[in-house]
Amino acid sequence: MAWAVLLVGALTWPLLAPGELAARDMLVLDQPALSAAALGFGDTAARNVPQDGVLALAGQVVPASWLVRVLIIGAAGLAAGAAAWLTRLLRARAGLAPSAPAAAAAMTVAVLNPFIVERLLQGHWSLVIAAWLLPGVAAASLAGRPLLAGLGVIGASLTPSGALLATLTAVAAARGRRHRVGALLVGLAASLPWLVPGVLAASTAPSASAAAFAPRAEAWVGTAGALLGLGGIWNAEAVPASRAAGFAVFGVLLFLVLATAWRRCPRPLLLLAVLGLGGATLTWLAPGLTGWAVEHVPGAGLVRDGQKLVMLAIPAYVALAGLMRREWLAATVLALAVLQVPDAPRELTVLRPATVAVDEELVAFAGGRDVFFPGRSGLATRADGLVIVDPATKAMSVVESGALVVDGRVVDPPSPRWVAAGEAWARRDLARLAELGVGVVVDGGTVVETGAAARPLPVPGLLLLAWWLALPWGLLAIAAARRRD
Repeated sequence: MAWAVLLVGALTWPLLAPGELAARDMLVLDQPALSAAALGFGDTAARNVPQDGVLALAGQVVPASWLVRVLIIGAAGLAAGAAAWLTRLLRARAGLAPSAPAAAAAMTVAVLNPFIVERLLQGHWSLVIAAWLLPGVAAASLAGRPLLAGLGVIGASLTPSGALLATLTAVAAARGRRHRVGALLVGLAASLPWLVPGVLAASTAPSASAAAFAPRAEAWVGTAGALLGLGGIWNAEAVPASRAAGFAVFGVLLFLVLATAWRRCPRPLLLLAVLGLGGATLTWLAPGLTGWAVEHVPGAGLVRDGQKLVMLAIPAYVALAGLMRREWLAATVLALAVLQVPDAPRELTVLRPATVAVDEELVAFAGGRDVFFPGRSGLATRADGLVIVDPATKAMSVVESGALVVDGRVVDPPSPRWVAAGEAWARRDLARLAELGVGVVVDGGTVVETGAAARPLPVPGLLLLAWWLALPWGLLAIAAARRRD
């Protein structure tokens, strides 16, 4: 218990400062707007649903940034608890005595690994929550506890990638056909908030985006070694300094030590690890294949960031850590896990909440109408120079560009409505802007109303958000009814 508290505290302590969450891709205001984009029906792909809709609703009652902090810390604690549970479960099955060192090693691998640290530094907080929930989903599935596994899948489905990978974990580790079907149905139900708008938009991504988001090599171990250690995120700026100094080698050593227990590890978890590591490796070795998929297959853009697939290996790594026969081996696993990212507590200070500048007068003036900022990129900078998401895109309904340039290459082109609005504004064609649903144009110090009223929120988006919020209660009701029968 003490070790779990220390682990969780070491990673999450910066979040406890006052302010709002703003670090690279993480921008969580206390009161975000409930807009079409927050419901998955905005100008860009539905990558942030249902999380943005949930936060917009929650922000009406409590500060959404504090809710996210609770979710992050809670998920880290659940990862530690699930690692201990999985260790007890698998050691009993393998005929091994309970082992506190093995449990501590499993907790360390679950809570503190390069994937978690790098994704936190990139601001992918909901993906980190999903990764922390995977050991619990695996343990519940292996133990024949489909209700707990289903709740874990729903929690992971705050983000589309989390929904997909948690569902795969639950289905693979489920005991029996009935539980597998149930896990698949829960995963599908939890994915509807992003599946439906994705299908309606038939959204794809440019093939160049696959290469831009391919896994990245790390010092002394290359790309393959980085992936084996659960590292290798595409953005070198979101990597702890220790990894660039060669500490990634400890991740490869950790993999080799863990592999000594592979015969005792449940086969479904090993298969998931092979799928995750193999899939991530494929996106590195065959970017052309991945590029074709993301350009021609709707929804395949979910895996263009191929490194995230290593998430699937986390349950196996946790299980292997807990299955060490000798206490000295468990202690070695713990030490190697820490040595992979020894500077994580210091590096994660970048997550310290900040004061986020939002033009409250403009928010009130817009009154829910769509706002267009000509030439604005959708990015801003924090006081210390760190690039963050433009707070305006979360504080109001904004015509979003969605354009993304990596190393001088256009990875994602701007959205059609943003382009059309820019052309209309260049002609000062307010009637055309109104047709596009733009109510307010803010060009530097110039603020112009077009006469367009606020667009109603998309009913399908509201219904899908309500569906997702009701899912855990429906699952609990079904479980209660079965117990009565």
